[in-house]
Amino acid sequence: MQDATISHWGAQDRFQAHFIVRKSGNPLDYNAKTVLSTQGHFSLKKVVGVTWIGGKLADVLNKDSKLNDLVSKQTVNDATIFVEPTESEVRIHSKWKSHFDFQITKELFEIYNKIAGHIKSL
Repeated sequence: MQDATISHWGAQDRFQAHFIVRKSGNPLDYNAKTVLSTQGHFSLKKVVGVTWIGGKLADVLNKDSKLNDLVSKQTVNDATIFVEPTESEVRIHSKWKSHFDFQITKELFEIYNKIAGHIKSL
């Protein structure tokens, strides 16, 4: 008998890098995601502003203008950042990417590192 949880379309060509910060506490405090202000359409769409929604972490991230400037220089897919808490850690990641698009640039690593610093300071 076949496993019912196996996808009928096979393996997917999608990747995602998760940056993990060990932190415990109220999970609602560490929940955050970006809301992007954009201009243009389709492939010409550019990020012009970033706000964070979520818990206490989102309030701290909204106050960091250097971080928000770095995020607004990224592509729409890279600027879409999710911060999701679990029981003993907090995950930072962006959208799924194909193997052609999957990469972590120095700027993106710097963004994740700044977010991790804010998580540790809470």
